[in-house]
Amino acid sequence: MKLHKTILLSGAAALMLGGCYNQPGLVQDESYNRTKTGAATGAAAGAMLAYNTGSRDAKSAIIGGLLGAALGGAIGYNMDQQANDVARALGTGVNNDPLAALDPNNDIIVSKTNSYVKIMFRDRMMFASGSSNLQSRAKSKVKKVGQLLANYPQTVVGVAGFTDNTGSYNYNQGLSQRRANTVGNLLAVNGRPYMKGCSYDKAIAPNNSAKNKALNRRVEVYLYADRNNMSDPCR
Repeated sequence: MKLHKTILLSGAAALMLGGCYNQPGLVQDESYNRTKTGAATGAAAGAMLAYNTGSRDAKSAIIGGLLGAALGGAIGYNMDQQANDVARALGTGVNNDPLAALDPNNDIIVSKTNSYVKIMFRDRMMFASGSSNLQSRAKSKVKKVGQLLANYPQTVVGVAGFTDNTGSYNYNQGLSQRRANTVGNLLAVNGRPYMKGCSYDKAIAPNNSAKNKALNRRVEVYLYADRNNMSDPCR
């Protein structure tokens, strides 16, 4: 009971620490959910570590909790700041609206979850039909992301290519893989990214019109703080 109370106090302190972060600027997301989650998780872990290693008193557990909160909050803030930096470099903001991908006017969408930052590049600005060669404007955008990644050496990168259902599944599998490879090779700043072609799996909209097919043709870049959090982008 005593330990439980201590961890709760540490968690509260962690949330207060998380709330202190603030980054000025216009195109950014102010929610910092990962900061708060990371701080709270770090607080609990730090308190448990202090308790289990023999320092079974409230003071040691609180200190351990605060240290864990600082570490966890720093990781969360790093990812939140990274999302804002990427969005700013690409001339947009962080947009977590699930309907944003259905707007054909959104050529680039930067969003974030508790596990990753995602950058969606719409196909029409990226590649000519049937090609895996980046157009000049798109190459410039991807290179900007690569330059930013140099500031985040711990970031793990995943790249996924998606097509519509025109043609066979195998043809689109190869095309989507080549497009993922093209983008991934430009982002190989901190090591080789995980690159995967998804063919026409995980469609944003039904492939029943030219408009919807255009929505489904895209490349998605995932930025993870931890490789263990990576998931299959095709599912």
